[in-house]
This record gives sequence, structure tokens and C-alpha cells, in this order.
Amino acid sequence: MQERLVKANKIAWETKAYEAWVRQYGTPVELAETLRQTGSHNLRYWLKYIGDPAGKRVLNLLGSHGRKAIALAMRGAEVTVVDLSAENQRFALDVAAAAGIKLDYVCSDALSIPDEEELGQFDIVLMEFGVLHYFTDLHAIFAVVRRRLRTNGRFLLTDFHPFARAWLTTSNHAEPSGNYFDKGIKESDVAFAKLLPEEEREGLGKVLACSWTVGDILTAAGTAGLFIRTFEEIPASSNPNVPEFYTLVADKVDIAVEPLYPNPK
Repeated sequence: MQERLVKANKIAWETKAYEAWVRQYGTPVELAETLRQTGSHNLRYWLKYIGDPAGKRVLNLLGSHGRKAIALAMRGAEVTVVDLSAENQRFALDVAAAAGIKLDYVCSDALSIPDEEELGQFDIVLMEFGVLHYFTDLHAIFAVVRRRLRTNGRFLLTDFHPFARAWLTTSNHAEPSGNYFDKGIKESDVAFAKLLPEEEREGLGKVLACSWTVGDILTAAGTAGLFIRTFEEIPASSNPNVPEFYTLVADKVDIAVEPLYPNPK
């Protein structure tokens, strides 16, 4: 099933993505200038957990158009992006060139990175916004995270809060009616479709995605041998009484990880 998701999502993310990013952020030259002025704002969820990025090796898994990666590189980090879309790669590298910074970009499915070991290990692995729903097995992607982190390296994951899925699909906001526990695979428009004029959306591919609960996410991270430091829930700007995003902070520590349910002797 994961192969089916990768195939569908790669097609969707390689059709008019570059055009959509230009419409959203301007040309690569314009975005580079914007990032010079607002780079710290783009990193506001993570700098308090990173400290000074200068000199740190950062791996941005599913890094898309590279805005966060480039903002980190502008602050002195050595950044590598992995993403399956060639159009995302082209846009990110054009912005990096306009900004005058070095950005390594591997166009690949995050679970099948060519010569993965040659990437080495990183101080930070970052995943951000709309990423986990592309995996049918969280243990597999968190295993990649752990392999690529150095000892005492830090994993930062910011994504849409699972509760928001149940809340935003309700028709009566007095009580959420969406299914928080629904883990079925759903077909939907690719995220950048709304950035294009309606007449240009014809022919865009559909993405396939699945859903996870908070319990799924925390359990998979812990099972992978990542030491959970914090799970920060970020309120919605439209309704501060409910969470919209979360940030998971977890470290790779040099300890033996025992199975949760050991086999009886």
C-alpha cells in the first residue's frame, strides 16, 4: 500500500508545483529576498528547541519547496532536503541559488533514499506540516529518523494536530463529529491546488493519505528508540480553545531500547 501512495503522490506533486509556489511566494529571487527579511519567523516553531543553527547539520525530510530549509541555511546550518517531487526540488534549488546559499536536495521517497548511509548523521532531523499522512507505517519513517540522527541528535516534528481533523470536518462546532480514529486511506486534492486558478487545476493528480492519532505518533516515536522530550500543542488562531498544530521534540539517546511487550520465558 505504501508503494501505491508514493506513486500517486509523486505524480500529484510533480504537476504544476513550481507554478503554484511562484504564485504563492513570488519568483525565486523574490522569495530569497523575503527570506532574508523574515527567515526567523519561518523558524519560529523550532528555534527554541534548536538554539543557534550555525554549524549544525540538518536533514529536512519531505522538505517540499525548501523555505524552512533555506531559512536554516541562511542562519549558518548545513541543510539537506529529501522530497519526492522534482518540481519542489527545482524551485528550492532556484531559491537557494538566488539567496547565495548551499542547499543539498535529494529527490527521493524518504523511505527509499539512494545510498542513505552516505548522507551521514545529523544534529537535527526536521519534518514539518502535512507529512505523516503520507505514510502507512509510522515505524518505518521514524526508523529513518533514528538512523540519520547522531547520538544526542534531535528530532523535530510539527504537523497538523489529529484532533483538528475531527474538529474541522464537523458541521456543528458545538461538538466535533469527525472521526478522530478513522485510519482509512483517503483521496484528496494536492495541497497546492488551491493556489492555482480554477481553470488551471484540470489535470492535477490526487494525493492519497491516511490519518494517525496522537497515541499512534507518540508510540511510534518511542518504539523507534527516540526519547520524547515534549509534545507541544499549538492552539488554532481562529479558536484558541482547540489545538491546530503540535510540535514533537525527541532525542536519540545512547541507551538500549527494550521491547514494550517482551516475550514470556
